Amino acid sequence: ASAGHQKVLHWQLNAPGLIRAFVDAYGNLSHLLTLDEAHEAIEIVAHGSVEVLDHAEGEVLGPMPAAVFQRPTPLTECSPDMLAFLDPLRATIRSRPLFGLSDLASALLERMPYSPGTTTVAFSAAQAFAAARGVCQDHTHAFIACCRALGLAARYVSGYVNAGDQSEWTVQPTASAASHAWSEAWIGHRWVSFDISNARAAGSGHVKLAVGLDYLDACPIRGVRLGGGEESMAASAEVQSIDAPQAYAPAWVHHQ
Repeated sequence: ASAGHQKVLHWQLNAPGLIRAFVDAYGNLSHLLTLDEAHEAIEIVAHGSVEVLDHAEGEVLGPMPAAVFQRPTPLTECSPDMLAFLDPLRATIRSRPLFGLSDLASALLERMPYSPGTTTVAFSAAQAFAAARGVCQDHTHAFIACCRALGLAARYVSGYVNAGDQSEWTVQPTASAASHAWSEAWIGHRWVSFDISNARAAGSGHVKLAVGLDYLDACPIRGVRLGGGEESMAASAEVQSIDAPQAYAPAWVHHQ
């Protein structure tokens, strides 16, 4: 949806069955698909164009109070090991939140290198931290868990990323990696972004899809079915620049 630093110029969703659009409690434009006939497969295709501006100044408060995003969930609870990991950073985060959270993001990426295939969507922040590996979802959950353990509001952001020719980005867009996740923390009356996997703030290469307490609130698609049989899901995404080249957010500077 159009909000904050992006404007949807065109968007189209194609799928079988009845589709109803609505805005959820977090302000996300959502679509409910109902299909009550026998089927062997469901194909959902979305395409469109979005204008994205620089995110450097952060995003103002949306429809939900920031305090809502202080509540931990099963996917975003800190383990004792995570709390111990957080201890050396507490003072800086409290005195200089932006610098301190940038240091936290850098420390998490060092502790949990980006490693596709080592975790699943069911992994919690504590499980991924214990595995010392993860992908963007795991980095985001771990960062959010640490923020909430300190009483700070933080939320999960799902979306898409277009790194262009930015070879230093950890997550290079492919059919699978164009779908991405990052976090936002409430600092100084604004939502400030942290793309932990790519060690930078969200910029004009990031297209926001949804926000929530964790992955389950903001994932691109969820479903419920009745009846027997088995199921599987495959997804792909492609992001391309249109017209002007993009300006990318700078990488973080580690603060001693």
